[in-house]
Amino acid sequence: MSAAKRTTDHRTIRRWVEERGGYPARVVGAGHPGEGEGILRIDFPGYSGEETLERIDWSSFFRVFEDSELAFLYQEETGQGRQSRFNKLISRRPEEESDEEEEYEAEERPGAA
Repeated sequence: MSAAKRTTDHRTIRRWVEERGGYPARVVGAGHPGEGEGILRIDFPGYSGEETLERIDWSSFFRVFEDSELAFLYQEETGQGRQSRFNKLISRRPEEESDEEEEYEAEERPGAA
């Protein structure tokens, strides 16, 4: 297992995603960004989201992110020291609401990078 971090800081999230070539997206047909609807995802070129995800701009992503009270769980490196793409959007608990990063344990999956 390798440590994962939790954050709500927009700059940290955007930096992490863009360093890995990713971009904000929403599930096609799951609502409209800007209306507080939609299922958010982070997509990476060449992955299976091409037909099910729609690229959105960062301001729409963060508007839904805040309206939905989400936090970003992410991992900088795998246990082998390679850059990780592990990320997950999770519910933000009121007692944990913070812009500071928190440490979590991320389970490594075979072949995940």
